[in-house]
Amino acid sequence: MYNFPSKLLENAVNELSKLPGIGRKTALRLVLHLLKQSTTNTDALGESIIKLRREVNYCKQCHNISDSEICLICSSPQRDHSLVCVVEDVRDVMAIENTNQYKGIYHILGGIISPMDGIGPSDLHIESLVSKIAKGKVKEVVMALSATMEGDTTNFYIYKRLKACLPDRQEFDINITTIARGIAIGDDLEYTDEITLGRSILNRTPYENTLVK
Repeated sequence: MYNFPSKLLENAVNELSKLPGIGRKTALRLVLHLLKQSTTNTDALGESIIKLRREVNYCKQCHNISDSEICLICSSPQRDHSLVCVVEDVRDVMAIENTNQYKGIYHILGGIISPMDGIGPSDLHIESLVSKIAKGKVKEVVMALSATMEGDTTNFYIYKRLKACLPDRQEFDINITTIARGIAIGDDLEYTDEITLGRSILNRTPYENTLVK
């Protein structure tokens, strides 16, 4: 335990140490660094965080973080709206966008199914995905979740959910694919290099081919 000379310093360290991946030692170093900065710089940092939390929007169509009700990707006429890539969170969208290999739109689940963490299908944006597909304009759904047990479980649940709810008519003949396994088992998308991730997107395969017969 630290013997803080100031309650203000202690409070700042306590708050920063609540952030993921930041212990009290790192939090103390960050706070001491901020104290060396100009008041203008620290005010700008504080105001940007407050403004982010109070004014941030989530796209009504894909659940991406946005400055407006509909994000720039969903509102772009240059994107292929018949192609939907399903990802866990916004970090995966940023990783895929950095490859410059994908021109469709996204659907962010907001997590993956993880019974150990108490996260079930109802906690994710799965029903809004089903509603999007049911409109009949989507031709391919790309499952781009991390190659983990939880990611595979979520892939399978969505696959079964889509197959069960969509009517058996030609206009609902949707391809359900998954990114190629150039990504190692257990890897998260956000830590995969851009070349490997880009190739995995381009070389996606039918999801049914990944199921154990």
